Amino acid sequence: MNQLQEIGAELAKELEVSLPVWVENSTREIYQAWNGKWSREIADQARLAGERCATEILPVLRQLLESDISAQQTNPMSILRRASQYPTEVLTLYGVPPVQRDDYLEATFPEDIYGLTPTAFLDFGQACHELGIAWGATKAHLHLTKRRETDT
Repeated sequence: MNQLQEIGAELAKELEVSLPVWVENSTREIYQAWNGKWSREIADQARLAGERCATEILPVLRQLLESDISAQQTNPMSILRRASQYPTEVLTLYGVPPVQRDDYLEATFPEDIYGLTPTAFLDFGQACHELGIAWGATKAHLHLTKRRETDT
């Protein structure tokens, strides 16, 4: 395992904890802004959605993070942006109306009717932020090193 894969494994481990929490918190934030309440029923639905999010997204993310950089056709945030569908499903189930978003967000993320799409690793916590930066910097360094090797 190289350094990039080691950092990727740490990032995936941190996201295993933070992804479900992010789904629950995102659901709660929008629901309470709309309704002002937070029942045990919707809390349970949000928790289950968070677990499902981790179960479905983490294998795809791990596959990317474990792969060689020459085989990577996407990036971790592109995968993590899919997490917005989980709180969206819960909120839609409970009849929460869409929030007003700007034209750019509506065009870029039309399915994200609650404006929940994560935009940075920091959305998942400070540890994810630091690991995400380390992963990106390490990938850039490895890519540059490989490019220099092939140019000589």
